[in-house]
Amino acid sequence: MLGRVLLIANPTAQNSAAAEAIDVAAGLVSVLPGCESLEVATTNAPGHAKDIASKAQGFDTFVALGGDGLAHEVCNGIMMRDDVAVRSDAARIQMGLIPFGSGNDYARTLGMSTDLKTAAVQLAEARPAMLDVGVCNGEYFCETLSFGLDAAIALDTVERRKRTGKTGTQLYLASGIDQLLHHLDIHTATVRFDDLPPQTVDVHLLAVQIGRTYGGGFAVCPEADAQDGLFDVCIARAPMTLAQAGLTFALAKDGHHTKRKKIEFHRAKKVSVSFEKSLPVQIDGEKMETLTFDISCIRQSLCVLRTEKAR
Repeated sequence: MLGRVLLIANPTAQNSAAAEAIDVAAGLVSVLPGCESLEVATTNAPGHAKDIASKAQGFDTFVALGGDGLAHEVCNGIMMRDDVAVRSDAARIQMGLIPFGSGNDYARTLGMSTDLKTAAVQLAEARPAMLDVGVCNGEYFCETLSFGLDAAIALDTVERRKRTGKTGTQLYLASGIDQLLHHLDIHTATVRFDDLPPQTVDVHLLAVQIGRTYGGGFAVCPEADAQDGLFDVCIARAPMTLAQAGLTFALAKDGHHTKRKKIEFHRAKKVSVSFEKSLPVQIDGEKMETLTFDISCIRQSLCVLRTEKAR
């Protein structure tokens, strides 16, 4: 049951189409079975959605209308609330998502359609589920945290979207090809999984996942389970030739890279990573800058609306 709904939207996302999307989504959600009332809150700056979700009172469900960046902010706002820790599961604020962004990877984890109208209607049949949340250096994330090549691609994709207005997997592919050709860098990382001894490795990329995908549907950790209380971690060991890296990148679109020679996977509740030099880092598609990362998985701590199509 949706109850009292606050629709949180970024009016600048996707340029002029955003205002129409807000009107369409609000109209559809307001007449769904179980929706008692609906209000709309629009953001006006980075971090505003987080602030709204952390302070808004009198609502049962926050619905984020946007992409992974907005989902990231709303997740952080909910996790910061004083009432989250003390409420029973049945009384927790729910988070719903209507995808209206570029990557929409968290929408895939929730089983939501990337078609706005379809996703809005799906909220009526979605059911509350308790999903894992990661926290890195005090910042929460709901889908992905990655380092190196894949983070460079993700961040470059955001910049390309701002310049061109284009979205989708093709944009990520174009960025990936460019980064592979010009920035196949090697990063030295010291990594520790749970209480195991730390290991120093040379990597092209390292991805810490709650959900299966990043980059608009690339199944980097195809066996990830968003409710098992564990991160799935993918490491691409260096060095790779350009041909090896390019083939691995292509295979990762559908999760077929898992048996590649220099790809390895780990599962852990806690991951510590440090690097000798600065490198690209993204957290749910947002830039992060530091050299040392303490990462923990908080099992089934975020109440979200999820469909039967969730993976």
